[in-house]
Amino acid sequence: MAEEIDQTTDETEADEMPSDKVADLVEYIVCGLVDDEDAVSLDVTDKESGTLIEISCAAADAGRIIGRKGRTIKAIRTLSRALGQRVGTSVEVEVLG
Repeated sequence: MAEEIDQTTDETEADEMPSDKVADLVEYIVCGLVDDEDAVSLDVTDKESGTLIEISCAAADAGRIIGRKGRTIKAIRTLSRALGQRVGTSVEVEVLG
């Protein structure tokens, strides 16, 4: 029975795109920063050159995501690019506000 569970887990992981893991990380970080988590949405676009993740949020929360002098979004981009390299994709993150 344990083998069946392991096979099911492997199948679901195989169906997941590399960009999904990066998007999950970005969503987790962003939702921890904002006041209105329900307004946060990610638009993930996979291209040959890499993955583009666009973050949409409430206008009042855009400043929290960007941070003072852009330090927070720079850290989010650094983390997402590092994970992207591990899973084999190039990643760009943009805030739409």
